[in-house]
Amino acid sequence: MLDRGVQLKTPEQIDLMRRAGLVVGETLALLRDAVRPGITTADLDALAEDSIRSRGATPSFQGYHGFPASICASVNEVIVHGIPGDRVLAEGDVISIDCGAIVEGWHGDSAVTVPVGEVSAEATELIRVTEEAMWRGIAGARLGGRVTDISHAVEQYVRSQQEPGAAPYGIVEDYVGHGIGSEMHQPPNVPNFGKAGRGPKLQRGLALAVEPMLTLGDQENDILEDDWTVVTADGSWAAHFEHTFTLTPDGFWVLTALDGGRAFCERLGLPYGGRD
Repeated sequence: MLDRGVQLKTPEQIDLMRRAGLVVGETLALLRDAVRPGITTADLDALAEDSIRSRGATPSFQGYHGFPASICASVNEVIVHGIPGDRVLAEGDVISIDCGAIVEGWHGDSAVTVPVGEVSAEATELIRVTEEAMWRGIAGARLGGRVTDISHAVEQYVRSQQEPGAAPYGIVEDYVGHGIGSEMHQPPNVPNFGKAGRGPKLQRGLALAVEPMLTLGDQENDILEDDWTVVTADGSWAAHFEHTFTLTPDGFWVLTALDGGRAFCERLGLPYGGRD
């Protein structure tokens, strides 16, 4: 959590990250619309690669430490890093789709969790809480603040949504958000839990990927034999959302959101700092 290795980008480099972020946002919008019973995760991966390359970008994930696909496709009890293949989506499933793109050497990274047809009320609420926890985490950032201000805001929101007497959501601790720029994963780590006021200072030019992962059971997890797929140890279902954002002197700019985060800022009464 020290400042060592933290990359501060110029406004021009942030603009390139915005271009990469738009590719990712447009691709995830396409994939969200394509999710339906009967489609395979390989079908979604093929759509993603075509979308990214047709927009003049390169998939961040393909070949990354040997990863064989353009997206991570994580279904039900899979938390993250699911490898696309012949898995056929069924009514009632949920799928997390994580996507990254590179434009002129600069990265964008985002994820969504999508219901497949009609899903249970419990799964619907898990998706809602996970997505809102991401937004509340981003909202916890301020220039001059610290990285774990984001972490604390994520955890506080998740805990506030717990029904009295119900088992708590599992906040996955082993996989966290991260810095991003000329590499997909850079310092600092951005945990989804913990005390505020710690870690590197939030400065102009720092870009972060905020990505809470929640489960309906325990947060403990295992990695399957493919050395990628991360599943809940107790078989409970998981959800995952992610956006890349930066702070400008004017406010928040969500680089992977199609609207740059305008709606988020308006809803929570925050200043919008994008240059779109």
